[in-house]
Amino acid sequence: MPAAGAPPPRALRVAVVGGGPGGLYAAALLKRLGPAREVTVWERGAPDDTFGFGVVLSDETLGGIAHADPVVHRALQEEFVRWDGIDIVHRGRTLTSGGHGFAALGRRRLLEILHERCRCLGVVLRVREEAPPAAELSAAYDLVVAADGVHSRTRAAYADVFGPRVTTHRCRYIWLAADFALDAFRFETAETGHGVMQLHGYPYAKNASTVIVEMREEVWRAAGLDRCDEAESTERCAAFFAGALGGRPLRSNSSSWTAFRTVVNDRWSHGNTVLLGDAAHTAHFSIGSGTKLAVEDALALAACVEEQPDLPAALAAYESERRPVVASTQRAAAASLRWFEELGTYLGQPPHQFAFNLLTRSRRVTHDNLRLRDPAFTETAEDDFGCPPGTPPMFTPFRLRGLTLRNRVVVSPMDMYSATDGVPGDFHLVHLGARALGGAGLVMTEMVCVSPQGRITPGCTGLYTPGQAAAWRRITDFVHRRSPGTAVGVQLGHSGRKGSTRLMWEGIDQPLDDGNWPVSAASPLPYRAGVNQVPRELDPAGLAAVREQFVSAAVRAAEAGFDLLELHCAHGYLLSGFLSPLTNRRTDAYGGSLAGRLRFPLEVFDAVRAVWPDDRPMTVRISATDWAHGGTTGEDAVEIARAFAAHGADAIDVSTGQVVPDEAPEYGRSYQTPYADRIRNTLGVPVVAVGAISSWDDVNSLLLAGRADLCALARPHLYDPHWTLHAAAEQGYTGPGAPWPPPYRAGNRTPPAGRTDAPKPRLTLS
Repeated sequence: MPAAGAPPPRALRVAVVGGGPGGLYAAALLKRLGPAREVTVWERGAPDDTFGFGVVLSDETLGGIAHADPVVHRALQEEFVRWDGIDIVHRGRTLTSGGHGFAALGRRRLLEILHERCRCLGVVLRVREEAPPAAELSAAYDLVVAADGVHSRTRAAYADVFGPRVTTHRCRYIWLAADFALDAFRFETAETGHGVMQLHGYPYAKNASTVIVEMREEVWRAAGLDRCDEAESTERCAAFFAGALGGRPLRSNSSSWTAFRTVVNDRWSHGNTVLLGDAAHTAHFSIGSGTKLAVEDALALAACVEEQPDLPAALAAYESERRPVVASTQRAAAASLRWFEELGTYLGQPPHQFAFNLLTRSRRVTHDNLRLRDPAFTETAEDDFGCPPGTPPMFTPFRLRGLTLRNRVVVSPMDMYSATDGVPGDFHLVHLGARALGGAGLVMTEMVCVSPQGRITPGCTGLYTPGQAAAWRRITDFVHRRSPGTAVGVQLGHSGRKGSTRLMWEGIDQPLDDGNWPVSAASPLPYRAGVNQVPRELDPAGLAAVREQFVSAAVRAAEAGFDLLELHCAHGYLLSGFLSPLTNRRTDAYGGSLAGRLRFPLEVFDAVRAVWPDDRPMTVRISATDWAHGGTTGEDAVEIARAFAAHGADAIDVSTGQVVPDEAPEYGRSYQTPYADRIRNTLGVPVVAVGAISSWDDVNSLLLAGRADLCALARPHLYDPHWTLHAAAEQGYTGPGAPWPPPYRAGNRTPPAGRTDAPKPRLTLS
C-alpha cells in the first residue's frame, strides 16, 4: 500500500488485454495500489484455459510478490512444491546435482489464485470475450496493458512503432504432463533411430509433473510426429521416455507441437499502450523464465505508475528498468536454447562433463557458483577433467604438438600500433614481458605483418626484415629467461583491404592523411565505399608473392624463438577476405564455393607449415561468423575448421566478425564462445575461445564444460598484466600452473585494505 502521507494514487481507467499470469497480476496490483481505478481484463479464453501445466518461480520473484501483495504471496506459498535437485540422465546413467532451489505450482492453480485476487479487489474480468481493437481501447482508457502473449494482436496493430522481431528456432516441442511427481528437475536424452530427443521434466504438485519433449525439426519429421494427432503424439512421447516415466502414460491439454519463437521489440510503449510479458519479449522455456518475467514486468509497471509524475514518465521508467533485465535473461535463454539445439554434439562427452556442461549452458550457473551449490558434484567433474587435487581447471596443463602449456590462459593478440618501421621496441618488450611475468600459459603477439604493404597502420610490427626478427628475439629471450614455462606465440597476417589506415586512437579504419600505400585483396571491394581505397585484386603472381612473404616471415619467426605460430585468417584481413563470401567475389579457382574460397588460405597454411619447425604447434584464427546477412555462418565455420585441421592445424582460435563494417554482433558475456564450442564438439579439434571472457570463473566454466581447451583474454590483461597470478591467488591456488616470479613472490597475497585489528563490539546497549 502507499506509504502514509503519500499523495493519493491517480484515478486511471485501465484496460488489460490478456488474462495470463502477467496480465492478471498487473491488474491486481494496479487496482490494489489505486482502489479508485477502474481496471478491466479481457481474456478471450475460458478462465482455466492455459497451455502447459506447471510454473516455476524464483525466490527473487517471490520476494517481490511478498512485498507488493502479501495475500497473493501467502496463497502461492500454500501451493508450492519445492525441490533443489537436478537429475541428468546421460546414456542410462543418472547424475544428480543439488543445491539449486526451485518452487513450482500448477499453472491453472496460479490463474485461480490471481482470478480470486482480482475479484476481491474489484477488477472486472471479461472472460471468453475478445478485447476491442487496440485503437478503441487506447481512446477509451487512460492506460492499456497489452499482455496478450507471443501472438499479440496489440503488438501487431502497432508493429510500425513497436518494431517487433520474431525469430523461429530449430526445435519442435510439446507440453505434456505425468500423474506423478518427479523427484527433481529431470533432463534426459533418448538416442533413437530418428535422432536425439530430450525430455525436460519437473514436479508442480504432489502428484503431477510437467513433461516437455523437444527435438530438432528434422528428427521430429523423421519420427513421423508431424503426422500424429494429439493422442498419438502423447502416446509416442511416453514410449520414447518409458524409463523416465516408469512405463506410466502422459496426458495432454490441447497440446500441440510448436517451434519456439523469440520475440524482441524496439519499443515497449506507444502513447498510452504498453507491452508486458510475452507480448514484449520471450525467453526459452529451458531456463523457466516466461512467467517469471511477466510477473516481474507487472511489479515494475505498477511501481512506475505510482512513482512517476505522469503516464509517459511511468512507461519510460518501466521500460528503462526492465529492458536490461530482460536482455540479460534473453541472452541466457538464447545460450540455453542453442545448447539444446546442438545437444547431439555433446553426447560423446564423459558423463560428468556432459552434466556440468548442461548445468552451465546458460552461463548463469558457473563453476564457482556450482561449487557452492554442490561441492561433491563439482569435485567429481574436476577429477574427471584431470584436475590435480586443489587445482582449478584453468591451471591444468595442455599439450599442443611438442609444446606443453602450464595453464589454459592465453594473452590474446592485441594490436598496439607502437612500432617504428615494423620494428618492435621497448614498449613491446615491456608490454609482452609484463604479461609473461603475469602468469599466462601463452602470450601472443599482435598481428605481425608479413610485408610493408601488409601493415594495417604505420605503427604495426613486422617480420619482413632481419632487424625486425632480431628485435623479436630480444623479446622471446626475455620471456624464456625471466618467465620460464611461459610460451610466446606469433600471429602472422596481412592487412588486405583494411590496410593503410591511421593508428586506432587517431581514427580506426580511416585512411591516412598522406603516405598511403596501395592495398590488395581477394576482390576489388573497399572496406568502406567512398572512404577506404579500392584494393587491387591479387592475380596469380600476386598470390604467389604473398604466399612467399608468409613463408619468409615464418622462417624469421622460428629463428626469433617463437614457440607457436598462428595464421591470421580472421577479422577481414587478407586471408579472411578470401574466406568470406561478402569479400570474395572471384570467379576463378580461388572464389565461388567454400572449397574455392579456402584454396588460397590453405595454400598459405601448407607453405608455412612446411617451413615451421615440426615440433612447434601451428594454430589458425578464424572469424566464425561475419554477423552479416550472406556472410560466413556457423556451419561454414565448422567446415573451415575441418579443412585447416585436415591440413595439420593443431588448434583453431575462434573469433568472430570485423569482416564488414555493417555487421551486427550479438554482444554479451562470452558471446563468441558458442562458435568455439560447436567446432570443438563437432570435430574434436582443440579450440581457443575468445570474446568477452572476463573472469577466472568464466575460464574454469568453459574448460570444465568442454566448450574450449584454451581461453584467450584481451581487455582483462590490459587492465591487469598479472591477471593470471591474481586469479590463482583469489582461488587459493599455489601450484605449478601459476608460479610467481621470484622477485614478485612477496606480493602473492592481496594487500590488506585497512586496519583489521580493532576490538570487536561485545555489548549492545539500548
